[in-house]
Amino acid sequence: MHDGVPIGEAARASGVKVPTIRYYEQVGLLPEPPRTEGNRRLYGGRHLRRLAFIRHARELGFEVEAIRTLLDLQDNPGQSCSPADSIARLRLKDVEERIARLTALKAELQRMIDGCSHGTVADCRVIEVLADHGACASPTHR
Repeated sequence: MHDGVPIGEAARASGVKVPTIRYYEQVGLLPEPPRTEGNRRLYGGRHLRRLAFIRHARELGFEVEAIRTLLDLQDNPGQSCSPADSIARLRLKDVEERIARLTALKAELQRMIDGCSHGTVADCRVIEVLADHGACASPTHR
């Protein structure tokens, strides 16, 4: 007899969907769990903790390869945390760049709305800007 929970219960407990759990096994982020005599997967506490780690890392926007490295660091705690720091710094840089693009996008949308005369489509600033990207105040909102 094996200890553990079936994949559906592991999904509910971890907040990770069943196909995603299978994907994580397939790409090597999650070790394959033991199986029952009926060939059903049984996930133990170690699997559930690892799924929680992966889910949280994905929520923070880390890519699969970064998560793989972070999991390796977690599995081998005697290593330097420098790689984890580098991964987090790169993710922060990506977030800051995205915020800058979104801020430019917000400003452009506000400019379009503010320039709208609420007249006819022929005078609509929104339509004009959407038809000609050169009319945008900032090319960085893409």
